[in-house]
Formats: sequence, C-alpha cells, structure tokens
Amino acid sequence: MQRQAPHRSSSTTLAPLQNEVFRSIWTATQISSLGWLVQTTAISWLMATISASDLMVALVQASSTLPAFFLSILAGAIADSFSRRGVMLAGHYLIALASLTLAISVALGFISPWLILGLGFVAGCGFALNDPAWHASVGDILEKRDIPAAVTLMSVGYNIVRSTGPALGGAILAFFGPLAAFVLAALSDLVPLAAISRSKWHVRSSPLPRERVATAIHDGLRFTAMSSEIKAAITRGTLFGLASISILALLPLIVRDHLAGGPIVYGALLAAFGMGAFTAGLSSSYLRRIVSQDRLIALAAVACALCCVALAQTPSLPAAALALALGGGGWLLTWTGIDVSIQLSSPRWVVGRTLSIYYALSYGGMAAGSWIWGTVAQNYSLSLAFEGAAGVLLLVAAAAFVLPIELWEESDQQASEFVPPSLALDLKPRSGPIVIKVEYLIAEQDVDAFLGCMRERRRIQSRAGARNWTLQCNLQDPTLWTETFRTPTWTDYLRLNHRLTAGDQEIGERLAALHDGESVPQTVLAIERTTISVRTRSQPITRVSRP
Repeated sequence: MQRQAPHRSSSTTLAPLQNEVFRSIWTATQISSLGWLVQTTAISWLMATISASDLMVALVQASSTLPAFFLSILAGAIADSFSRRGVMLAGHYLIALASLTLAISVALGFISPWLILGLGFVAGCGFALNDPAWHASVGDILEKRDIPAAVTLMSVGYNIVRSTGPALGGAILAFFGPLAAFVLAALSDLVPLAAISRSKWHVRSSPLPRERVATAIHDGLRFTAMSSEIKAAITRGTLFGLASISILALLPLIVRDHLAGGPIVYGALLAAFGMGAFTAGLSSSYLRRIVSQDRLIALAAVACALCCVALAQTPSLPAAALALALGGGGWLLTWTGIDVSIQLSSPRWVVGRTLSIYYALSYGGMAAGSWIWGTVAQNYSLSLAFEGAAGVLLLVAAAAFVLPIELWEESDQQASEFVPPSLALDLKPRSGPIVIKVEYLIAEQDVDAFLGCMRERRRIQSRAGARNWTLQCNLQDPTLWTETFRTPTWTDYLRLNHRLTAGDQEIGERLAALHDGESVPQTVLAIERTTISVRTRSQPITRVSRP
C-alpha cells in the first residue's frame, strides 16, 4: 500500500533556505557545482579532441561515477560513525586537489586521456565521501518536515547551475581555452570548504561507544536488505542510472558526429538538459499532487526513453535541445523521488549508510552504462546505442508493476529514548552473548493478529541488530508465546534499543494490547555461559533481570 504524508505537514520548496547553515552550504555547493560543470564540459570536449576512441569519451562520465560504486558504502559507514561535517570537508579537499592538479597539468602542457580519467577518478572519490555525509546531514540541520523540500531544492539548485554551467563552459572553451575553465573550477572548489569550515550544527550524540567501521557497514547492509521499500527504490535507481547515463555519456559524440558542432553547441545542449530539469523541479510539488510518486517515476523513465530515441534519429539542433529538455525533466524527477523516499524510510542512525548503498549501486549502474553504451557506439553505431538505452528505460518504467516505490510517511525516525534496565550482575560492554525473551499470553481469537504483528516485529528487531530471532508456542499452555533473540554483547543490546524509533515502538504497543495478562509482557534478560567457564561465588551464572 502506498503511503503519503498529509499535505499540511510538508513545507514549501524555499522553506529550508530560512535555515542559515543549510543556506550557506547549499549556496556554496551551487558555486562549486558551477565550476565542476564548467570543468566537466571542458574535460569531455578535450577528450573528444585528443582521443579518437568513442569509448574513451564515454568513460569520462564513468571515471567520476565509478568511485561512488566502490567507496560510497564505506563513506556512509564513516558518515554515520564520525563527524559528518569532517567527512564533507575531506571530500571537498579531494575534489579541490583533483581540479588544481588538472589546471596545473594543462598549464604545463602535460595532458593525456589517461591523466584526465585518473583525475576524474580522484574527484569522484571526493564526491563519494561528500555526498552521503551532506545528504545525511540535511536531517540533522533541518526539521523532518523540511527534508522533502530540501532534497528537491538541492536537485533544483544543481539543475539551475546545469542550465548555465555547460553553456558558460562552452563559451570559456571557445574564447579562452580549457586552462581558463580548469582554473575557474579549482577556485570554485574553495567556496564549500570555507562554508563548511565556518558552519556548525547540532548532531544528537549517542551514549554508546562508536561502532567499528566493518560492523557499521554490516549493520547498514543488513538494514537495507530487510527494508523492502528501500530495496525497491535502490533497484530501480540502479537500472535507471544504467540506461539514462547514455544521454550524458554519448552527448559529445552526438555534437561531434551528428550535429557537426563545437563546444558552444555542446554547452548549449547541456544547458537545455539542465533547463528541463530545473522546470521539472519547480513543478515537482504540483506533479506529485496529481500523479502518484511511483507513477511519476515511471513516467520520468519514459521521458528519458523518448529523449534517447530523439537523439538517435534527429540531425536538428532545436529538436535535440527539446529532447534533452524532456530528458532532463525525467532525470530530476526520478533521482529526487528516489532520494527522498530513501531518506524518509531510514532512521537517523543508518541514513548515511542507506543513502551510500543507494549511491554506490546507482553510480555503479551509471559507470557500467557509460562503458556499455560507449562500447556499443564504438563497435556498432551511435544510433543503436541510444535505441538500446531507450529500450532498457522502457523496461525500467515497467518495473513499477513489480517493484513499487512506496511514498514516504511522516513517522518519527528519530531514535526513541531508552533507559537501560538495572542488573544484578556487573556487566562489561563486551559481555555476552545476551539472550532476550519476551513472554505473551494470547487468546485463541487473537492469534492471527498476533502473528501478523510478530512478522513486522521480527523485521524491525532483526534489522536493528537482533540475531537468531525465534517465536515459540508453549505445548502445555498454547496461550503462552515466547519471543527470543540474541545480541553478541551487552553494548549491542543497548545499541539495538537505541536504534528503535517511535514508529518501531508502535508494534510493541499493539502487541501489548493483544497480551491477555494482567501486567505488561515480561522481558527476561540473560547472559549465556559455557560449562568450562570458571566462576566465583560472587558471580552467579543464572542471575537475570526483569526490567
């Protein structure tokens, strides 16, 4: 069933700009994006002029997106475990380093296709670090009701820049040469570094010790694997990226081979793509009121398919510009809708990791798509590459029937307050394993409702860290049911309870309402012991606590 927040709870698109920290970083990001698009335009055209290989031209897009596939999951775990502000700074330092090195190399006349791809890869590493931390920080900086508007604003802002950056890049290339474009990009990278350095925001601290990065990655993967709505969004995003990247990856070849144009034409067509995305961003709120989110994403994939077909067939510059405007609108509506769905489906403790998994797979899809469509264009024809991408995009649109993306709901994804129970034993943080048992008395007529709640309970507890979850019915007293699960250590038990959100707690309340006893369901905590352990009399083996 699709769920949507009441319209009254959402804010206007510009509302997040009232927050000083968000406004400062958002503005700096647009300036940096302007420089990056100027640089990307220059790099793509430079590669088309120094390399005769269609594949090398297409790999320009892959070089900057492939690092996200390899590093985003690690970056998401780092963003959830360390200072997100510090991770953002590290990412922008890498981007600035790549831009500065490229400018120096061009100034010295030392440039080659492999150097261009290598520096694009370094910049991509910076984006892989920055993007999960920045998007996850939106929920720290702003109120929850402003998150959809903020994500839309971030996409719209980027596409405002996209509508002018490529055209500016083409003009700079035509009149001043590539060096000027690379110097401008290097200078623009300093702006977000300054904005993030002077901006600070409150992040709710955890009373528990920091997780190891490997454990954090494992927990993020487990949470994602057990969240059907997030899996559906990520799968469709990956397939969309695989097919839709053909538009940007092969556009320099369209300009060079079909339109016989130069850098100004290339920049103008990229501007048309950005203008389409900008227009779609401004109208996204209206579109979501008249069309369901799932259907809107499917229609956006169809729009990108039509763009590919038009680019494959038309030798006309105005027709290509109109097709790219349509493709730009579909591009923005798809990525914005999926991004917001994942953000609002993820609790704060794991949002950096779920976003990073989404970025890793979607950017991996784009990197693979750049290589696939570039290979098809080189070995067969450019038209065939676009027609093949259009066919895949139509399949992506049809995937809405088997992988529906649920609309977000305004449930509280902040961790609920948890007071640790008093214990008779002096446990250490690494003590364990811990066994948790919860006993319920369920009348026969309530068993079906109880089992339905337990299915959801198992999913919630398991993705928060519960291991070996089971449910038993007492053979001698069929009204007595016992829920049992384990955590490796006492700290893991505390972390599990700190991860449960207010929305997760609703299942516990429903189970308590089904409980037929005079008091609330009883929770029994125990620690496993082996028979070979040597215990003193002051440390009994079987003491338990009933919180």
